[in-house]
Amino acid sequence: MDKRILQEIRQTLKDSVDEKTLKLSDHFFKNGEQPLIYGVKMAEVSKIGKEFCNQINDWSKSEIFNLCEELWQSQYFEEEVIACLFSQSQYKKYEPDDFQIFEHWVKNYVNNWADCDTLCNHTIGTFVMMYPDYLNELKQWAKSSARWVKRASAVTLIIPARKGMFLNDIFEIADTLLLDKDDIVQKGYGWLLKATSEAHQKEVFDYVMKNKSVMPRTALRYAIEKMPADLKAEAMKK
Repeated sequence: MDKRILQEIRQTLKDSVDEKTLKLSDHFFKNGEQPLIYGVKMAEVSKIGKEFCNQINDWSKSEIFNLCEELWQSQYFEEEVIACLFSQSQYKKYEPDDFQIFEHWVKNYVNNWADCDTLCNHTIGTFVMMYPDYLNELKQWAKSSARWVKRASAVTLIIPARKGMFLNDIFEIADTLLLDKDDIVQKGYGWLLKATSEAHQKEVFDYVMKNKSVMPRTALRYAIEKMPADLKAEAMKK
């Protein structure tokens, strides 16, 4: 891997700092969960990531994943977003062994909801659609004691859920996370149920009604957000 590209990415980010974005960044994260940031607008980070994607287009997947590792290690939010763009760009080359790399990133570097969702929605979600056997690994993540690993088990399946995929597996993960006291995890599996309701509204409504006496209200509200008003009202009744 050519380390010069890493220096160029970092310099480009430093040159793109927006003072307003820098000041507002704390509003998006809870106290104590703020990542290191340069203060670059997300649209600009995406643009920078795509430009550098073109520059490394002829690199091997392993070289690109090594670059992702360096970016993740920095713990700077913008670098991690670019790492996610790079890893997603390799989706046509994904192989089963790549799961170990993705799991390493989740367990060692993800430390805020935005990192978690960006990596899991796209890179890992795409991988699991290609290799559904790895749903069993997500079910193990759901049993973790680490909050971001637990959230990852749910948010990895957001896009497959919208496509109507993996319904039984989704409910199995939701069962595991059902009573979790961490609102980060509650919002994660609530979002997954909401995404699932786009293709399976009745099944999700039935699931919510069956569990609403114990389901945290945060998760419940997320789960029913896209449902018709009458179903929402029924689900919210004490």
